[in-house]
Amino acid sequence: MTKVVDNVNHPPHYTAGGVECIDAIEAATTDLTGAEAYNTGAAIKYLWRWKMKNGVEDLQKARWYIERLIEGEKTNESNTNC
Repeated sequence: MTKVVDNVNHPPHYTAGGVECIDAIEAATTDLTGAEAYNTGAAIKYLWRWKMKNGVEDLQKARWYIERLIEGEKTNESNTNC
């Protein structure tokens, strides 16, 4: 029997171990807002799918979003320490 793939609602590269990436992102970003929430979610998305979709390119994209998070935190820390 052929399994029907639903690339719109449940793409296989966003489902692992019975957990959907969107659910993990929502849980991880519950207490975040704005750029922090977006960049965290994007990093999780690329880390989640890298092995099933675009390999190193997805890892590089995740790193790009993580670097934005780091720079944002550095800016917040320097503004707090003024």
